[in-house]
Parts: sequence; structure tokens; C-alpha cells
Amino acid sequence: MMAAGAIRGSRIGSGPMGEAERGEAAPRHHVTFFCINDHTTELQFALEADLPDAWDCPRCGMPASIDSNNRPTAPKAAPYKTHLAYVKERRSEDEAAELLTEAIQTLRAKRKSGEIIF
Repeated sequence: MMAAGAIRGSRIGSGPMGEAERGEAAPRHHVTFFCINDHTTELQFALEADLPDAWDCPRCGMPASIDSNNRPTAPKAAPYKTHLAYVKERRSEDEAAELLTEAIQTLRAKRKSGEIIF
């Protein structure tokens, strides 16, 4: 059951919002962006606003531009690299062999002293 004084569907401060309360809207113009997949996106910008060079297409996510003849191409994605690939970029084969030899010697010394049991 509802309370006697409740007005359903309203909240404090709600009311008709017109230009009298919000102020005048800035003058705008329509700009069309074109993506590589032939999607068009029409947006509104204020007249004094700087237009972006590119806009992400809301349908496919590809970059779109204002110039329909020179549409931007898809960004190139870098291939996935494993941890080993990154290590090989930093170390040469000789450095890797030297580090492995040092690690094996250290492990054998610790096993002989009883510091490591396995």
C-alpha cells in the first residue's frame, strides 16, 4: 500500500526541464564520420569545438574519419609474445648458457653442503 502523501514516479527537484531552466543550447553542426567497413556515424559538435581527426565506429570499433575518400586503416595488432620470447630479446645464446652454468654450479654447491635436500 502507498503512503497517502506520496506522488508516484517523481522525486524531489524533478520537474519540466526546458531551456528556461537549463539555458540556451550552444549552436551545433552535424559531422559525419566514415569507417573502413562503410559504416557512417553522424555526431553533433558545438560550432566552436575542435573536431577530432578520428572517431571510433560504434558498430565495429574501427577508426573513422571525416574524409570519406581517405578512411583510416585498421590499427596493426602486435602478435602475442611469450615470456620466453621477451627473455630471448634481452639475452644472447652465450649469455643464457653462462647464466645456466652459474645457476647449476650454485645449486650443486648448495646440495653438497646440505642446504638443499632434493
